[in-house]
Amino acid sequence: AVLSGRRWTGEIWTPQLQQQYPERDWILSRILWLSGCEIPRNRLGNMDTFRRYIYIHGTADEHLLGQPYSHGCIRMRNQDLIELYPQLVDACVIDINEQPFNTSELTDTKETLCKAR
Repeated sequence: AVLSGRRWTGEIWTPQLQQQYPERDWILSRILWLSGCEIPRNRLGNMDTFRRYIYIHGTADEHLLGQPYSHGCIRMRNQDLIELYPQLVDACVIDINEQPFNTSELTDTKETLCKAR
């Protein structure tokens, strides 16, 4: 499924659709909305990630993961995001870190990754 502006477009992504619209920033599978924790930069500040449509989302360009390629978003493999999504709770804290993280070391992903506010 393809998303644009936080809404489903009704399209189903295919390589042919991507070839037809090569300039599109493909947002696929799920969106994790980010609101940011730095007040006043976020949540009604001038740099608010939520207002600027900065998310964590699935991508068609999985071969480009780890490279700066998006409009500020964090991209994930679609299957990884689909598996992670139901484990999260509203208002959970997501720590964005540039260092690699080995999820196989976690004993309780939901408890470790999501601390409800």
